[in-house]
Amino acid sequence: MIKVSNLQKNFGEQTVLSDVSFEINNKEIFGLLGPSGSGKTTIINILTNQIEADAGDVHVKASAFETGLMLDEDGLYPRLSCLENLQIFSRIYKTPPGSSEEALENVGLADAAKKAVTSLSKGMRQRLALARAILHKPKILFLDEPTSALDPRTTDSMHMLILGLRDKGSTIFLTTHNMDEAVKLCDRVALLHKGQIVEQGRPLDICSRHNSMRTVPDLGGVFMKMTGVDLNE
Repeated sequence: MIKVSNLQKNFGEQTVLSDVSFEINNKEIFGLLGPSGSGKTTIINILTNQIEADAGDVHVKASAFETGLMLDEDGLYPRLSCLENLQIFSRIYKTPPGSSEEALENVGLADAAKKAVTSLSKGMRQRLALARAILHKPKILFLDEPTSALDPRTTDSMHMLILGLRDKGSTIFLTTHNMDEAVKLCDRVALLHKGQIVEQGRPLDICSRHNSMRTVPDLGGVFMKMTGVDLNE
């Protein structure tokens, strides 16, 4: 569904991405792991046509109306209710009647439909942003650190939602710096360090290759061994 070859991006004299290549298969969750500033969000911005790459090839088998985005800035309208927020995008995407209500139900916010966004907790806002991203049943879903700053219970709820979307046929590209999250969610991952992919594959395979003496999978340990960067800090 997504193929990236030899991607490069510079901002001024700073090289943010250098020779980045990976592929994402249909109906899988692909995780991009790396510390803040490693280039994860830049890759999403290029894949979603928000910025242009300086070099390399990008192929995404979905149109703009067949992709869903959940970014760091949720872009919700704070004075409007949950339902009103989704209804705006329902008109843009021309979704069938009842789509907004269905999306709220899918993320467990049906009872909060009439609540204003300003009254929502951080976790509820995250779920509403996810509801907006899946409103039009996209082929490809981009999630930029979807559980950032959430408490463990809400994070578990989001994980279940994301796995459910994959099981229903969505291809999901997510960024994270949470090792446990990568192991729980991702079919395959790529480790990004200073704009370069230093390793990629199935989470447990990567752990096995670099931690043959360990009994507990630890992608964080793998990343730190390879780059000297502790992603949990």
